[in-house]
Parts: sequence; C-alpha cells; structure tokens
Amino acid sequence: MNKISIAGLGAMIIAIGAVAVAQQNEATAGGAIPYGDPSAVARGGNIYDANCVSCHGANLEGQAEWRTARSPEGRALAPPHDETGHTWHHPDEQLFAITKFGTAALVGGDYESDMSGYEDVLSDTDIREVLAYIKSTWPAEVIAQHNKINAQ
Repeated sequence: MNKISIAGLGAMIIAIGAVAVAQQNEATAGGAIPYGDPSAVARGGNIYDANCVSCHGANLEGQAEWRTARSPEGRALAPPHDETGHTWHHPDEQLFAITKFGTAALVGGDYESDMSGYEDVLSDTDIREVLAYIKSTWPAEVIAQHNKINAQ
C-alpha cells in the first residue's frame, strides 16, 4: 500500500479539484453552503452529531495526532473541522465532493481512507447543511478567507 503524507494528500486533493467538480451531479452544481441560515446550521449540527462525531469529534477537533499518526491500517486519521484543521482551505465544491464520494474516490489509485462517501446515506441538502454547520463555527476571519477561496 502506498503511504501518503497529509500534506501530499492535500496537494493531490487540490490538484484534482477540477475533476471533483466535474464529477458532481447536476444537483450539486453551484450549490452554496448556507452557513448564514440558522435553520440549516441547526439541522446540519444534528446530522453532524449523528454521522460525523465518532471520527471528527463533538467539538470538530478531529482525532489526536491527526497530522502525524496513522491508524493501525496505515490510514490518515480524521482531521479537525474547526479552524485548526485544513477543511477551510478547500472550496465548497471540493468539500461537498469529499463528503459525498469519499476521499479515496477523489484521490484514486489504491489510496484507502476511513472517510467513505455519504452518497447513499445523506442527501445533497444534508451534506450542504453539515458543511454549513461546520463553517458556522469558524471565526469571522477564517470564514472571510474561505469565502475568498470560494471566489477564486
């Protein structure tokens, strides 16, 4: 099995961003993350609690030593989704694709990840609302930087 660093994974995900966007179905094209909608954020928080907490933590803190340690299977650990992680470094479309299709589907090859896609579990709206919940927790300056990334 090929081993890949978190930085290498991030670079590969960025490099395939265009492919990820192309893979999205019609319902996801142009879909905004409604982080300013309190109802969507509340629903997203409930969906996050039911589906994401076990790996990414109740406070979006991720798994301990996520940057340096590996699971017993050699896979990357779940990163935080708070401002200390790299989630906000990726545009909305890419975050959506990672959540829907899973990291391995986007990276390709024989890359393995515990982050399987939620395509058969969550609707597109559910995914957007989870991302809205996550984004709503970031400090204003991180949200502003993320919005700039989305505008590029």
